[in-house]
Amino acid sequence: MHKHVKPHFSDYFNVKKDDLKEYGAFNISLITDLPLFIDPFLLFNSEKEEYQKLHNEIIKYLIFVKDKSSEEVDVGKMKSWYMFSEVQQNWLGYSVIGNKGHALGMKFAEALHGNLNTVFQNFGEENITRGAHLEKLCLVKDGVGRDNISDFVTNLIKHFLLEYTQKFTKRYIDKRLTRTFRVKKSYFNYDTEVWAEKNFILPKFENDYVILTPVDILTKDDVWINRKGLIEDFTEIPSTIDNAQLRHQINNYYKNRIKQYERGNREMKKEERNTAIRSTFIRFPELFDYYIKYKEENGDQAINISQQKVDYSDTFFVENAQSLIGRLQNLGFYKPVRSYHEAKKRILILKDFIENMDGYKLFYREDGCISNERDLQLLFHLTCYNSDFDVNREVNNGRGSVDFTISSKRDKTLVEFKLAKNKKLKQNLQKQVEIYKRANRTFNGFTVILFFEKSEYERVIKILEEIGLEKDENIVLIDARKKVSASVAS
Repeated sequence: MHKHVKPHFSDYFNVKKDDLKEYGAFNISLITDLPLFIDPFLLFNSEKEEYQKLHNEIIKYLIFVKDKSSEEVDVGKMKSWYMFSEVQQNWLGYSVIGNKGHALGMKFAEALHGNLNTVFQNFGEENITRGAHLEKLCLVKDGVGRDNISDFVTNLIKHFLLEYTQKFTKRYIDKRLTRTFRVKKSYFNYDTEVWAEKNFILPKFENDYVILTPVDILTKDDVWINRKGLIEDFTEIPSTIDNAQLRHQINNYYKNRIKQYERGNREMKKEERNTAIRSTFIRFPELFDYYIKYKEENGDQAINISQQKVDYSDTFFVENAQSLIGRLQNLGFYKPVRSYHEAKKRILILKDFIENMDGYKLFYREDGCISNERDLQLLFHLTCYNSDFDVNREVNNGRGSVDFTISSKRDKTLVEFKLAKNKKLKQNLQKQVEIYKRANRTFNGFTVILFFEKSEYERVIKILEEIGLEKDENIVLIDARKKVSASVAS
């Protein structure tokens, strides 16, 4: 947790948000990673020649390692060509505390290397799709998710991001807040076949540099070409296959696979269907290319969906967080007391702000209210940036992770945030907080439940009565339903 710092890039480096917006960069948090990712498809499908060139460079590197994969690759080369540290300086990803996430380790390296040697031996020579795609190499094996793809792409286009940030730095940031950094693995030297380093003038934050990322290559939740979509879009893929014989073979194979799960009137389970689909892809590897072709043909949707998701992130994690911080500061939210009272005070101030001061509006967007508890937790974390207490997210002390610990030496209080619509709410309330208390050696803990509908409130009350917690003062309900104005109400 960073004490006494301004929470966003624009605040800390004294730049106008409009200048960042005009430049096209996302206004990152310097408190914790925001759940955004670079989607390589947005480079591929862009009208900007610069982005298309970047995508071509990614494919060039993958073809290089593919050509080398036919040789005997020792551990040293594997580490050099496939394994990268997370580029934590862009403050994007799923790190639960600060910006230090997981590196691209040997599991990722072996998955990528293995796929280039087996299922996707034709990588770079596709004739079904408009081009080659990194995401294709991540469609088969577990352990290669959206954050892995984004981290890998970030490393491969690191030189562009550094130059992009350096250009903004020279134009807008006070020299006293910058420094010349020697950045390792800035670009790949094909002559020497090693990653090289280079000097860049960059924003300085806590003896490290900061990297900006263009908004139009970011997405939230998942990249456009992904393993989940492979399953969800399966029924649409055969129609894109011109070869009638191949289409028949695929459909016939799939039908035979699902027959083994059909017994009388028994309904086939979702996982059984998914297993049949995955088996079909492995049996007919060209299906991967037809899936990618389908995604290419619907590429405009990727741009629109990603833009909506990033706009939501900007509104919720930047605009709303800054508004919330400013208004809570005037309510005494940041005055220190003991951890239990610190947690309770902040929760009750937050409750009053949401229920009585139009704070509920921060949780709504055009398509409805927030549906992700993680987003709620992250917003609360951003508001705690200048606490005199140590405020940590998702601390795991042996029995699962808890949303927050608010502590000072041995004085510790736990805080769990839940949405009333959570299907496992009853189970969580029965077991979760007590387990966390024991694991963290504390007797203090709060559960905060946010509800958006009357039916959600009634459900929570019923659950609390069933488990005998209806009078527990450490369970706080917050009414985030839309309110009518005072003038209308009167």
